[in-house]
Amino acid sequence: MPLPLRTGRARFAAAGALSLTVLAGCSDSGGGGGGSSSAPATPPSSPSSSPASPASSRPPAGGQVKVSIKDFTFRPADVTVAPGATITVTNDDTTTHTMTATKGRVFDTGDIAAGKSATFTAPSKAGGYPYDCTIHPFMTGTLTVK
Repeated sequence: MPLPLRTGRARFAAAGALSLTVLAGCSDSGGGGGGSSSAPATPPSSPSSSPASPASSRPPAGGQVKVSIKDFTFRPADVTVAPGATITVTNDDTTTHTMTATKGRVFDTGDIAAGKSATFTAPSKAGGYPYDCTIHPFMTGTLTVK
């Protein structure tokens, strides 16, 4: 026995209910999922749209340096410190990041969850230490020890 055809009004209501179901399935309610981050795996499309940050910082008198991560960038990206300085990295972004030396892993914050911080000690040997986020390798910078 064939199903009866729906009238215009019933067909419209059914389409609306289907649309709401599809939209609800796309929302980010935080209720589980595939276990992957909702952050993009590629750099933001317009990095120049973010406010400018200083190109580098000077070694502070107290030996404490702060780096923040926001909008998939290190701020500042190029940091100059004294040997053995304490560096605190704060993740002000929406996904997990790291700050890891790219050669020899001389320093590595490990995973820093959104809203959290990690602290490490700068190398004692003078020189330039390129670093990146091991999760998002397009995020780069240089730690210079003087």
